[in-house]
Amino acid sequence: MSSSAGDPASVPIVDYLRLGSRPHLRARQCTNCGARYFDRRNACANCGGTDMAYARVRNQGVVKSFTIVHRAAPGIPVPFVSAIVETADGTSVRSNLVNCDPDPETVRLGMKVRLTTYAMGTDDNGTTAVAFGYEPIRSQRAGTKNPQGH
Repeated sequence: MSSSAGDPASVPIVDYLRLGSRPHLRARQCTNCGARYFDRRNACANCGGTDMAYARVRNQGVVKSFTIVHRAAPGIPVPFVSAIVETADGTSVRSNLVNCDPDPETVRLGMKVRLTTYAMGTDDNGTTAVAFGYEPIRSQRAGTKNPQGH
């Protein structure tokens, strides 16, 4: 999902999501030990180093851990899958699985996934908030569901 000339603006829901023709995540990376973080840090939690650079996170990965959430805040559709994805470059990302049935028979550890973006909503000025999630990599897609898998 991206914004082009004449289209209403799109803004990422988090500052580490980069939109455009090839959306991706951007992590802060410790230049001393290589640990990656998505939040702002004054020092690396791994080695204490204070020099950080930005690193592009690979878009594909595998599910390392997941849970199917059946109770959430009011207005949040349930069930949905909350997961930890390990990307192809070793970065751990907490995210929801989208375009995926929230069923323990469908979701599995080691399942290959890729980054995707979707609209969360649009304000009165036409600006769209864009979120990210990971969706299963399938050889052929049988159909498209909404991001929560319903």
